[in-house]
Amino acid sequence: MSEKVTIYDIAEKLNITAATVSRALNNNPKIKESTRELVIKTAASMNYKQNKLALALKSGRSNNIGVIVPRIDSNFFASVIRGIEEELHPHGYQVIICQTHESKKRENENLYTLIDAQVDGILMSVTDVTDENDGAFQNVLQKNVPLIFFDRSKHIDGVSSVTINDFRGGYLTTKHLINEGCRHIAHFSGDQSLEIFKNRFLGYKQALLDHGIEFKEEYVIRTKSSVEAGKEAVDKLLQLETPPDAIFSSSDFAALGAIQELKERNISIPNEFCVAGFSNEPFTKFMELSITSVDQSPLEMGKMSARVFLEQVDKTDTIKIEKKVVLAPELHIRKSSSRTNF
Repeated sequence: MSEKVTIYDIAEKLNITAATVSRALNNNPKIKESTRELVIKTAASMNYKQNKLALALKSGRSNNIGVIVPRIDSNFFASVIRGIEEELHPHGYQVIICQTHESKKRENENLYTLIDAQVDGILMSVTDVTDENDGAFQNVLQKNVPLIFFDRSKHIDGVSSVTINDFRGGYLTTKHLINEGCRHIAHFSGDQSLEIFKNRFLGYKQALLDHGIEFKEEYVIRTKSSVEAGKEAVDKLLQLETPPDAIFSSSDFAALGAIQELKERNISIPNEFCVAGFSNEPFTKFMELSITSVDQSPLEMGKMSARVFLEQVDKTDTIKIEKKVVLAPELHIRKSSSRTNF
């Protein structure tokens, strides 16, 4: 293998200093245009490659952005990442994607790895594990690296976030079920230590109270975002003395599991039992029994998260203004919960 070409090799060939080559390659205004063009042409002919890490260390900019998500095999997070890339790529940024798989340890490793990689910012959705891990976040902030939360967030001073109004999403969905004649509405809740699930629950509860319907603790079941979890939750609910006649699920996958279990028990949907989910996953509208769900606008969430980052990185002062962007949810009413329109 041939040895790697350096700026000293280019300088020797052109009989100029290495400093002049470096300035020319980095578009220093003190270098004549003719010299810059000659250096660039010679560098290309010698197959010279700039050391991006060294350049980042010198300039303080790598043009790389870290994105941390629980998993990428999810339409929601894949769409958020797409939005981030679409917004940042025209500005010259590349995206480095990390997954936590809901592990606090991996989240911690991701944060430190991205900082070591000299990223210009980190956009992330936190894990659903309740253990505190503020040390890693503080390390990011101490390095003066912009940190923006999307979807799942933590309360950290100076950190911006982009979320949807989960409370309103929960409220609108529950109100719709009430309007369809449901009076015993159960709720599949995620880990309420995460604000997104807590707020969806609070919206559900408030809608019941506003419509004079008693809130029952036994109707609230913590479930994972999986089909199997939805099936197991329905089994528990149907054993109650007064079983519910509807479910508002914080997860489309759990909602799908609930529907499968109800069908196996020959319970008619939506005539006897209504089901609604959250996230508007693609499968919800393509099923024969389409599923009512709340759209979280993931593409727009990604784009908005990127815009918040660009606003922060473009500021010349060191004071970053904390920004909380809240997007409006949109309820898509479909066959699984509508007794009148289908």
